[in-house]
Amino acid sequence: MTNARAEQALPMSEALRPWITGITSVSVAGPPAQAFVHLPDPVTKIVVRVGARGHRDVLAVGPRVRASYHDGAFPASCLELQLTPGTARPLLGVPAAELVGRVVPLGALPSGTARRLDRELRRLAPEETAAHLADVLPERLAAAADRGRTELVRAGVDAMSVRPGRVPGPVGEVARELAVSERQLRTLFTEGVGLSPKHYARINRVRTVLTHATSAPWAELAATTGYYDQSHMTSDFRALMGVPPRSYFTGRLPSSTPCQAGSRP
Repeated sequence: MTNARAEQALPMSEALRPWITGITSVSVAGPPAQAFVHLPDPVTKIVVRVGARGHRDVLAVGPRVRASYHDGAFPASCLELQLTPGTARPLLGVPAAELVGRVVPLGALPSGTARRLDRELRRLAPEETAAHLADVLPERLAAAADRGRTELVRAGVDAMSVRPGRVPGPVGEVARELAVSERQLRTLFTEGVGLSPKHYARINRVRTVLTHATSAPWAELAATTGYYDQSHMTSDFRALMGVPPRSYFTGRLPSSTPCQAGSRP
């Protein structure tokens, strides 16, 4: 089951890697055959949303803890800037936890850097964006960032993510590896990611299942993503996606809600 939209990763300079993990151009590929699905997503983003008549909105989009399903028109195109863990506060002026489940106009945030970037992104063509950000973000954000905390939260995110041949360990074990307490690790995640380490790991696992579901048997996929068994994977998938895996991949989806002007891009 796929959305009727096309996505393309745009090239970007290594100078942006400390702040942005990727830039993606998203466009409608045709009329939607089914509901648009907004997947659970632990990443905070800046989104430049362009309507069919060319109107632009620049939005800060917080982490999404569960999937949502929507009927209705999709914007003509979007440019998504995926922020690295720990970038929300120095760039947006608020911790990531304040943005969970929210879509906020970038210019309405308290950071002067965010308001300035809002004005700039409104006038830039998509192909100009990466080069402009590489020119301005390192200088604007370096002084505002706490490098030590940022490195810790990114190490924690890596440890709580599924990797080939490795699954996330228990929160206590990860905390010991990073030489912090469990409470400190939870605080780092809440501020830098917006979610607890455990909830981040749940979303990461389900997204891994979504990526590899067509290439591996369910039981094998459950084992390689760190679930106790297939039934545990199915239960977690249902909790975050609203339906069990087989229903999702055969198009038996939850009820959709109409897309509103302020809904997620």
